[in-house]
Amino acid sequence: MTSQSPRIYIYKITFEEVLYYYYGVHKEKKFGEYYMGSPKTNKWCWKLYTPKKQILQLFDFTDDGWLEANEIEQRLIRPVFNTDKWCLNENCAGTFSIEHQKKAGLKGGNKNKENGTGIFKISAEERKKVAKKAGRIGGKIAAEKQRQNKICFYNSELQSELGKRGGKKTKELGLGIHALTTEQRKEIGKKFGAERWMCEETGFVSNPSGLTKYQKARNIDTSKRKRIA
Repeated sequence: MTSQSPRIYIYKITFEEVLYYYYGVHKEKKFGEYYMGSPKTNKWCWKLYTPKKQILQLFDFTDDGWLEANEIEQRLIRPVFNTDKWCLNENCAGTFSIEHQKKAGLKGGNKNKENGTGIFKISAEERKKVAKKAGRIGGKIAAEKQRQNKICFYNSELQSELGKRGGKKTKELGLGIHALTTEQRKEIGKKFGAERWMCEETGFVSNPSGLTKYQKARNIDTSKRKRIA
C-alpha cells in the first residue's frame, strides 16, 4: 500500500453555522476523492449549511478493515442515537431513528389511503368496528396484566368509596338522574325493569343491566344480545 492508495476511514461531518453532526464510514475508489457523506433523510442540512469533514480513523484496505470500520462507526453512533437532537444519523446497526420511523409510518399511511390498501381496503364503518374490537381486547389484556402484577390502581374498597362520593356529589348538584323529577325517574325505572334481553350465545334472559353483568362475568361480548320483550 502506498501513500496514494485508496483508503477506508471513519469520518465526522460538522457544519460551520450549526451544531448538527454526522458519523460515517467510507471506502474510496481512488485516493483523496471528494466525499462528504451520503445522508438520505437529512440531505437538507448539507444543502442549507456548510459541511466540513474530519477523518477520525484509517483502516486497512481489506475486507477485515471494512468490517472493523463499520463496527467502530456503530460504537460512535450508538451513545447519541435517538438521544442527541444534533445527531443526524438516522440508522444504527439496522435500526432506524424514531423520527425516521414516524415519517415512514406517516408516508405509508398516506400511501395506503391514496391507494385504498391496508386498513383503507375496508369501509369507514368496518374500520370503526375493528378499532372498537381492538380497544376491547387491549383493555382486557391490560387489566389482566395489572391483575397478574398486582398493580391495579384502585382496590375494590377504594372503588366503592369513590363511587359513593361521586353519587353524593351528583345528588348535591342535581346532575344526572337527579336532574329528573321523581315521576320521570319512576318512568325510567319501569321501562328498564320491564325490558327483557337474551344473550345470543347462552340464551340467558334478563333486564339490560342484569344481562350486562352476566355477559361480562363470562367474558361474552355484550353486543351479542337481542331484545325479546
